[in-house]
Amino acid sequence: METNNRKLCHLAASFCNIVWSTTYVSTKILLEDFTPTEILVFRFIIAYILLFIMSPKPLIPDSKKEELILIAAGFSGVLIYFLFQNIGLTYTLASNAGVLVSVAPMFTAIISHFMKDGQKLSRRFVIGFIIAIIGVSFISFNGSFILKLNPIGDILLLIAALSWAVFSNLLTLVNNEKYTIIQSTRKVFFYGLIFMIPTSLLMDFEFNLSRFVEPFKLSEIFSLNIFNILFLGLLASGVCFVTWNYAVKTLGSVKTSTYIFLSPIVTIIFSVIALGEPITWASVSGTALILIGLIISERKQNALD
Repeated sequence: METNNRKLCHLAASFCNIVWSTTYVSTKILLEDFTPTEILVFRFIIAYILLFIMSPKPLIPDSKKEELILIAAGFSGVLIYFLFQNIGLTYTLASNAGVLVSVAPMFTAIISHFMKDGQKLSRRFVIGFIIAIIGVSFISFNGSFILKLNPIGDILLLIAALSWAVFSNLLTLVNNEKYTIIQSTRKVFFYGLIFMIPTSLLMDFEFNLSRFVEPFKLSEIFSLNIFNILFLGLLASGVCFVTWNYAVKTLGSVKTSTYIFLSPIVTIIFSVIALGEPITWASVSGTALILIGLIISERKQNALD
């Protein structure tokens, strides 16, 4: 039973990353009509409503420490990660985003090393990390010098990857037997939405729902914007966050985050098909180096499983 449960968690982590890999494309499309903050707010309002319907029972932490952990998770994993990702996508390609965020597992391992005992950084990890960073420099070179994009987008996406690593490690501290996965995820979303209030006041935000009705229709019912925001809110946030947290609870933050290596490949494919984004020698080389770095850094640990 234990083995089957772990296999299910591995499948869950793979599913989440395939879905999340396509969200960069959906966000890029929505940025034509919405600001980064608006996409963030609408996305998580939808996700929170879904989780509330699934499990309306409130989560009351046993201590102030647990409450602070949930608050920090909402700040790092919802506000900072997605806001910086959305803003970064206004400056860079969706394919770049998928590649750069894939370094999150390495950040996760480094933070885990300092937060917990027993998760050491091996020589293999250090070598893989260096190779991946070289790959990141290729991606940044591709955007700044070949495609003439603003490098601030790549910087914001790397910060987003770092904030995801913080979030992943925080999850291991709140996902225990006291709460259900849906309860803890909804609580994290709640604090994320609270942090969005001042963010919305300081940045461009307009509660204009008419933008969801536009001429590029997928059918007579759904517009392209409605489809993408529901995809982001219901599946990518509501369903996948719960599924991801379930995987983290069983496999641990470091092992679960290794599945982010699927992100570059899937994102590049969808970016080329849906957005017509260019593929250059620098982007291919950078992606390959990052993937090689991830594989090297995780190979020994995966073999032990």
